[in-house]
Amino acid sequence: MTLILTASDLAALADMEATIEAVERSFADLGSGLACQPAPTSMHLPASDSRYLVMAGASAPQGLVASKLLSDIPANGSRGLPSQRSSIILADAETGETLALLDGRVPTRIRTAAASAVATRRLARPGSSVLGLVGAGALAVAHLEAIAKVVPVTTVVVWSRSAATIDGFRRQAEWAEVDVVAASSVQEAVESSDILCTLTPAEEPIVHGSWFGPGLHVNAVGARPRPTHREVDAEAMRRSRVVVDSLETALAKSGDLLLAVEEGAMAAGDVAGELGQVLVGTVAGRESDDQITLFNSVGIGLQDLAIGRILYDAAIERGVGLHLDLSS
Repeated sequence: MTLILTASDLAALADMEATIEAVERSFADLGSGLACQPAPTSMHLPASDSRYLVMAGASAPQGLVASKLLSDIPANGSRGLPSQRSSIILADAETGETLALLDGRVPTRIRTAAASAVATRRLARPGSSVLGLVGAGALAVAHLEAIAKVVPVTTVVVWSRSAATIDGFRRQAEWAEVDVVAASSVQEAVESSDILCTLTPAEEPIVHGSWFGPGLHVNAVGARPRPTHREVDAEAMRRSRVVVDSLETALAKSGDLLLAVEEGAMAAGDVAGELGQVLVGTVAGRESDDQITLFNSVGIGLQDLAIGRILYDAAIERGVGLHLDLSS
């Protein structure tokens, strides 16, 4: 039987703390060779700006194979629809049985923030307490929730083009009991932060490395999975110790990395390594308090697998979702 889980089902089941731990285990499994993470397949049709990505991963410890179809369709904005939509399939690694089909919106948001929290826990300077957010939407709310689990956040400096979006963020962040400061510019948010998360679908850099202060940690998250889109400029990449979630994936779809290489600011070999390698100790993380670190978060199938395992198990335990026999 296959379990069908809707977005509302998944919102009720989501657990950020458990997801952070599961995502960390999956990265460590990748770093130690217990999981498989191929580069994504990217497809597009003639005369179309849309992209369709297949993101897969397999984990021996989890006993799962996961595959997500991510559709990135900019024209959906004019249709009143999300520009990114996705579905996740979970299959038993031993028998191949399709265990579950999940709407991808909630899992993607939660696991993305969880990955930033894992990177922050390992790469941020000790004593960091000011969180900067470039972007104030749902992904920003999730990042505050996730990073507050691993760092004692006292102040959030948030920037958005829309004052209404910042007001919405304030309302959704009331539980956190932190000071929320609206930045007048992206530069102010960057320069005020110990930890910075870039969370916008920017196509051209809106964050500049010349603004980075000593000891800053950056989670570069928001740019669409396209080699021509980026949020941070080449100087930001050059000045940072760069850690990626998957080098093969980053070299396929991270404009932040690929454009910095194209412009001569760095070489692909300048990437320090993958987050999983940092977790298992084969690559160093932060090397000094003054060093600038940057986690280039492009998203990998193992993150979907990690949160999928948690959500599937919770749904079975609580009796949530619709069971269908797809083979009948």
